[in-house]
Amino acid sequence: MEDKEVYTSNKNNNLSIPITKNEKNDKKFNSQVVYPIISNGDSIGTVILLSKEPSTKMSDVETKVAQSAASFLGSQMEI
Repeated sequence: MEDKEVYTSNKNNNLSIPITKNEKNDKKFNSQVVYPIISNGDSIGTVILLSKEPSTKMSDVETKVAQSAASFLGSQMEI
């Protein structure tokens, strides 16, 4: 979030960002898109899309949805 970079993971591996905490430390989400919300040049949060389905892979469509949501939320915070 601090680097203002988009993160996409399509595999359930150690490169996935742990989003939720669970007792067994197992990975429940196989794919994820993390998109920063930028307001007045500062990162104020993220939009996160997650998938539990093992065969689902995040594509450009999901990245664009996260981008649109982050852009909307960022512009609303500037008002």
